[in-house]
Amino acid sequence: MDLPVKRPVLPMLAKLVAKIPPGMHYEAKWDGFRAIVFRDGDEIELDSRTGKPLTRYFPELVEAMRERLPERCVMDGEIVIALGDHLDFDALTERIHPAQSRVRTLAERTPASFVAFDLLAIDDESLLDTGLAERRERLVRALSGVTAPVHLAPATTDIEIAQRWFEEYEGAGLDGVIAKPLDLRYRPDERLMFKIKHERTADCVVAGYRFHKSGPVVGSLLLGLYDGQGALQHVGVSAAFPMKQRAQLVEELEPLRMDSPEGHPWAAWADEAAHETARLPGAPSRWSGKKDLSWVPLRPERVCEVAYDHMEAGARFRHTARFRRWRPDRTPESCTYAQLEEPVRYELSEILKPRS
Repeated sequence: MDLPVKRPVLPMLAKLVAKIPPGMHYEAKWDGFRAIVFRDGDEIELDSRTGKPLTRYFPELVEAMRERLPERCVMDGEIVIALGDHLDFDALTERIHPAQSRVRTLAERTPASFVAFDLLAIDDESLLDTGLAERRERLVRALSGVTAPVHLAPATTDIEIAQRWFEEYEGAGLDGVIAKPLDLRYRPDERLMFKIKHERTADCVVAGYRFHKSGPVVGSLLLGLYDGQGALQHVGVSAAFPMKQRAQLVEELEPLRMDSPEGHPWAAWADEAAHETARLPGAPSRWSGKKDLSWVPLRPERVCEVAYDHMEAGARFRHTARFRRWRPDRTPESCTYAQLEEPVRYELSEILKPRS
């Protein structure tokens, strides 16, 4: 490839803030795979947030981009998969598969889309030192009349519209708003944008933990919620503890420690077939590789409050939950999915429809 912006490019990042800042450019925060797209004629490469190639996993997007993107360009955006009218991150992760035949099958069954929100280069011109407002104008022109599965990300400079997006778009599987200064130049791998995400709390059963990689201290607490059938489902982990607290947790949880998983609600975690009907820790995963997923079972008698920002498929925390406090006033049986706030459904097609 002979482009004015060379591979690899690490995308510009955002830092978390509590409120939407005024006087900026606003976009939805997409829940997918961040990707930098490089096109030079028939050559197209998709690079991940870390610079690793994604091209082989999305053959349908490569084909679509040859028809819809400018002949020579570099774009920043998000690869997403919509099932029904909602983004589905699980379907996206299934693409990272070693078998090309499996990737082709999934490309036909659950095709991906690309949502473009920044333009880094076009033709022989680098736009890295161009302000955001002008980059956006150039992006809009470059994608004028573009059709699915390539989309131009909706954007606004109206903070009231951004606030409405923040409240409504979650119902379509998006998880917040991104704010960017209008004169912002593109600076790879620097946190110069702002992200505003939803934060909610839930009371969860602590049913086990994993050791930290550094030694016999708690690495993460394994969290559970009871479903409508009374089964304790694994919904995620809480892991951000100071090292001193990690050691204290081992001692604090020792009275609940079980000698073996026998009799524990998640005793069958090592049985691959059991994961088809329940959320269990230690599930086989192509992301975990050789990572040790063994865990220490605890009698599910203790409750903690955690903060979370987003539920994936309504079943588990999309990201690591943040420990807030112990809840000795709550019984484990009262920790059910019913306590979780249900976002109002929103039509994804309304977000991605072509705009003038």
